[in-house]
Amino acid sequence: MGRVPGAAAEAAPFHLRAGQARRWHRGALALAAAALLAIVGALMRSRGQLDAWTLAHWIGKPLATAVLVALVWRHGGDAPPRLHRAVLAGLVCSLAGDVLLMLSPRLFVGGLLAFLAAHLFYLRAFTADTRLFARPLALALLAGVGGLILAFLWSGVAPVLRGPVLAYVAVLVAMAAQAVARWRVHPGARAGMAAAGGLLFVVSDSLLAIDRFRTPIAAAPLWVLGTYWAAQWGIAQSVRGEGGPGRA
Repeated sequence: MGRVPGAAAEAAPFHLRAGQARRWHRGALALAAAALLAIVGALMRSRGQLDAWTLAHWIGKPLATAVLVALVWRHGGDAPPRLHRAVLAGLVCSLAGDVLLMLSPRLFVGGLLAFLAAHLFYLRAFTADTRLFARPLALALLAGVGGLILAFLWSGVAPVLRGPVLAYVAVLVAMAAQAVARWRVHPGARAGMAAAGGLLFVVSDSLLAIDRFRTPIAAAPLWVLGTYWAAQWGIAQSVRGEGGPGRA
């Protein structure tokens, strides 16, 4: 029987895609395990004491983000190089921010600046194949949400922090709006997950800010960190190769 033309050429990419999917699946399990360790540690630790739960939190929190850094670095699929590099840089900045915010409240501004840099990198990533703010309605809606959150928080933010917080919210809103715009311009599963990631970042940081500046939230680490790593996972999906319909 004669060989079907192109069969080998099609089989190889399928094999590569299947292997990549398995690696991302294993990465998801590692991320979930590290995130669970960090969240449980944060919920159970005694404030002001270096106990086993604090150590669990200190191990799990950077480890979870480091898993995403490794996944994006090694298994970036066939994403545009600019997008791949920018998402990777954003995750590295996020890892630095995780460590700074985790170690001491005195490093809050340093952590805030690290995450501001992360969002600037994500914004650059999402302009790799989409014009900046290609969907102005998304920007307008998210700017309104950001303004409402700032108005709610403002009285609780120390004057020295108001400038950095205002700059951070502006960049966060711009990043999330661009992620949504990219999904609307290039509909697809991966772009949709990145857009969801951008929106979840707004949710996570809003919860964090409310808990810090306005009023304590019950079980805050669960809601803040849970939405945070869901957001980072969604953004990381933008570098994955995806064959067939719906490719982002």
